[in-house]
Amino acid sequence: MAPRPSSVTALSAPGKVLLTGGYLVLDRNYTGTVFALDARIHIVVQQLRRGARGGTEGKAAPSEAQSGSAAEEGEGKDTIVVRSPQFVDAIWEYAIQRCENGGGVKVIQKGEGRRNPFVETSLNYALTYIGYVADSKDFGSLSITILADNDYYSETAGSRGPASQARGGRFVDFGVPLHEAHKTGLGSSAALAEDLGAGRDKLHNLAQAAHCAAQGKVGSGFDVAAAVYGSCLYKRFSPAILESVGDVGSEGFEERLFAVVEDADPAHPWDTECVDFGMQLPRGMQMVLCDVDCGSQTPSMVKKVLEWRRENSKEADILWASLQNNNERLRQELKRLAQDPDANTDNEFTEISTLIQRTRHHIRTMTRRTGVPIEPSVQTELLDRASEVEGVVGGVVPGAGGYDAIVLLLRDDPSVMGRLNELFENYESMTEDDFGGKIGKVRLLGVRHGSEGVKNEVLDQYAGWV
Repeated sequence: MAPRPSSVTALSAPGKVLLTGGYLVLDRNYTGTVFALDARIHIVVQQLRRGARGGTEGKAAPSEAQSGSAAEEGEGKDTIVVRSPQFVDAIWEYAIQRCENGGGVKVIQKGEGRRNPFVETSLNYALTYIGYVADSKDFGSLSITILADNDYYSETAGSRGPASQARGGRFVDFGVPLHEAHKTGLGSSAALAEDLGAGRDKLHNLAQAAHCAAQGKVGSGFDVAAAVYGSCLYKRFSPAILESVGDVGSEGFEERLFAVVEDADPAHPWDTECVDFGMQLPRGMQMVLCDVDCGSQTPSMVKKVLEWRRENSKEADILWASLQNNNERLRQELKRLAQDPDANTDNEFTEISTLIQRTRHHIRTMTRRTGVPIEPSVQTELLDRASEVEGVVGGVVPGAGGYDAIVLLLRDDPSVMGRLNELFENYESMTEDDFGGKIGKVRLLGVRHGSEGVKNEVLDQYAGWV
């Protein structure tokens, strides 16, 4: 039996749903209500060989899954092997390169396989920061396993439920390459960038920097904030904070990254606002997501919306203000009911329903005026039909909208779930979509509201996968 690796760490970060504030959160004048979910991305890091300063006495024999990877690289070569065993051929092997002139640490992928920019960039930023803080770039060899709770991805023809039960029942073997999997829109890339990082505020800052670098742009960051802090009211950071970081390998990169993570730049302090940490739903209410097995091209949608806003600023400002006002009223009503133990929710969910319908009205107005499928007709039809089900309070297409999963608020009653499953069992859209999109199979995801952010995990649950 192979000896236990000298160091094993497991963390997880939640998926998210931006209930309100899509597109608004790109502007610091507005906010978004973000709920963390109980579906999580998991990272298990094993140290296979200690760095030069730590000696090699902790070296572990390679497991079958690690053969031909880091453990075979030899005593003097540090290698990182990243595996996502739920997918076919999802393995990336990296050599560690120490850059000159304070350029930080860069990983270089071995072989000709498909690159994963989120894994690669997260490693670059995490290793650079850790190496600078520890004043050492001797990391040793590492094995990193990434696992996703099942509801991060739509079911595929290759999904192998029985096989996954044999390996470890919490996680599904999706049976397809990662690039062919259909995401359900829960924010896997943000959770991944967060998990590979090390004090909560510093973790947030590092993850934001890595995530923006991997995306090639400075986004709103609400998904990263939810991964770190959990459910919250979010106001974005100023993009100027990250503009001076530069690229890994450039002279002085490690010092600039350290200053950003430590919030040590007086000219550009972190101004992210996250309040109402651990925000809860009212007693008697539950949140569910419904996968439509389609997906959206979020970056191009955001670009078009922002272009329209620049060209129609007066009209856009009125619409943005109306959405912000109604979204804030919705958040305050949810908060009031959650904090009032005597609230008569049998009657008071009516106001929630009304406010959700008003938000959707403004979103449909944005859809028409921007020409972007934020709430396209087939999603309008689906939301309307779901909202007619007894016990459903209301729902939206969260975040940037489009053809990702919809989110529903409903009474926490199994009979409501039963009626929804009946609706979706043979659901077919009767509407010709205004953007040519289609909805495939509709199914209720097992994911529910969960307010907790990043947390340490128990290793036993990964048996058969790590």
